[in-house]
Amino acid sequence: MDTPDKPQIYLTTPQAFEAEVFADTLAKVMDSAEIACVRLAMSGRDEDRIARAADTLREVTHTRDVALVIDDHVVLAERLGLDGVHLTDAAKSVRAARKALGPDAIVGSFCGTSRHDGLSAGEAGADYISFGPVGETALGDGSVAELDLFQWWSEVIEIPVVAEGGLTPELLRSLAPITDFFGIGDEIWDADDPAASLATLLQAIDLVK
Repeated sequence: MDTPDKPQIYLTTPQAFEAEVFADTLAKVMDSAEIACVRLAMSGRDEDRIARAADTLREVTHTRDVALVIDDHVVLAERLGLDGVHLTDAAKSVRAARKALGPDAIVGSFCGTSRHDGLSAGEAGADYISFGPVGETALGDGSVAELDLFQWWSEVIEIPVVAEGGLTPELLRSLAPITDFFGIGDEIWDADDPAASLATLLQAIDLVK
């Protein structure tokens, strides 16, 4: 993904959902705002279930000329004609994924709060680096990707960076000058109207469509 002039929205699906039902919700959200990329983050090891979800969501995203990437499943990405993968093991799999998917595929890398992992993934050929969570959380060890990490990255590194996890309007305002993408998922999917919830977030940085 190219570095945008101002932050763009990168949607992450819930970990569990009914494909047909969620596809309708996703379509409404995508029609309500400019979306740069969608990531299929379905949990579990049920290959058929994940493949069916990918097929269903691909119809929604590609109709709107938006890339669809999938968490970790390099073989499925290739088999199903997805646009790439989002790797969750920092730099460990970047080279292998790039070799398997070719130079045109999107290969992203989630690097938690580690500047070192981000640099390693970038050197290995990642198209973007994702840091997070940026908001307070009780998950994991409670570590948070601080603003100064994004500030340093934006000043020193040219590879696009995604801020994700626990985003609030206040965090969006703080991060907008120093990140390329906002990874938004759980912040909106639990709402009665995800499109309206996204619009509320985007009002903080004047990105409402």
